[in-house]
Amino acid sequence: MRVKTHLTATAITLSLVAVQAAAQNAESLKAAAERAVQTNPDVTARFNAYRASADAVDVARAGWRPRLDLSASTGHESDRITSRVPPADSMHRDGVALTLTQLLWDGLGTQREIDRTSHEKLARYFELLDTTEQTALEAARATYDVQRMRRLVQLAEDSYVQHKYATLQIQSRFKAGVGRGVDLEQANARLALAESNLSTEIANLHDVTARYQRIVGDAPPKQFPPLASLDKSVPASSGEAMTAAIRQNAGISASIESLRAARSAAQTREASYQPRIEARVRGAAGTNLDAVRDQKRDNSAEIVLNWNLYNGGADQARVRQQVNLVNQAADTRDKTCRDTRQTAAIAFNDTRKLTEQLQYLDRNTLAIEKARDAYRQQFDIGQRSLLDLLNAENELYTARRAYANAEFDLGVAYARTHAAMNQLTTQLGIARVDANATEAAGWSAAEDAPGRCPVLIAEVINTDRSELDERAKRIAATVPPAAPRKP
Repeated sequence: MRVKTHLTATAITLSLVAVQAAAQNAESLKAAAERAVQTNPDVTARFNAYRASADAVDVARAGWRPRLDLSASTGHESDRITSRVPPADSMHRDGVALTLTQLLWDGLGTQREIDRTSHEKLARYFELLDTTEQTALEAARATYDVQRMRRLVQLAEDSYVQHKYATLQIQSRFKAGVGRGVDLEQANARLALAESNLSTEIANLHDVTARYQRIVGDAPPKQFPPLASLDKSVPASSGEAMTAAIRQNAGISASIESLRAARSAAQTREASYQPRIEARVRGAAGTNLDAVRDQKRDNSAEIVLNWNLYNGGADQARVRQQVNLVNQAADTRDKTCRDTRQTAAIAFNDTRKLTEQLQYLDRNTLAIEKARDAYRQQFDIGQRSLLDLLNAENELYTARRAYANAEFDLGVAYARTHAAMNQLTTQLGIARVDANATEAAGWSAAEDAPGRCPVLIAEVINTDRSELDERAKRIAATVPPAAPRKP
């Protein structure tokens, strides 16, 4: 009973340690992604573009407000009129004028400009969100890659130690006269290969460390907690993942708002076909005002209509140009949707494929490790050649390397899936850098949703393992049984 209680307590302790390690890893991912989002120039550039677009909306809205102009002039004027006596006259004039102008009608051009800049502001907002997601993804990928390469360096070091150990054994036997020179050459060749592998992994670790510094802004910590994947809130099927990505991806939303901005710009161009009406009030005071002798004041109030009737066909050309730009924006929207759909489908499939693959790689690694240990024992008693042992060591190194790569690839695949659905920062618990949390409240694609981007589940050939097993059995049945060993 005491032993059972002890085992139960040990199991609970190990579970708590595993949970704590996973939480620490999630925190390390969060810390890296959060710092990248806060300091990465790509994110801050998008944020500044968003703030600039908000100012552009204010610029457009100013078109509805009155304009007040102050003008002042001074100078000397000389006239010569032959019908006047005397024909020549000159005077000094100066004056100050204040003019108030209010737009009354411009064919809704100002309103369309406000609409255009408002849509561009939303586009910049969604681009900011998309860049935030992608930066968080790159930070997560960089974190995983640093952990990956550190693991691969450890595996390369272990492989080097094993090859060095085998080389020392062969060298000792050769010096004692019980070993062959060709075995020593083989051992030295494999040791050189192990050294080359270690040098390559160290160089790769340097590269991913530099990439981590570029994205996050800091050097990676000396120690990372154990790997933990972001496998929560992942859809159950590829179709659900693609649907969520098309509905939630900020890049698609930005392309839709860019399309709406282009459409508003086209409507702005059409306003040039209509007259422009303004109300003006002017008051001026001075000496010899407006070159009229002894005039001291000039006040006026008027309604001014200006209607351009012909300007060489430029207005029609601008409208046609903007219509083509609207079509281009629609094409860009559909391309963005297709790219996002592909990204979501591949990332989701990778999560399923790598989860299954890890099971096979684990079985493969364990089996090769047992075979290596058996080969080493048989080599020590002369039942296995050195080449068999060295091949087993290389095979074990390759298997462990493949397992480590698949393990980290799975973590990256989960991060890619969340980023495609615009929820990676939410999963990491990162506060977004947007100024207004309700900027896109109630936003909808409505009739501007991508028209050439349906959710399609591609039919991929699914291998039937049982059928492959039957094929293997039929081949085995055609091979005659091996002859029994002679005693």
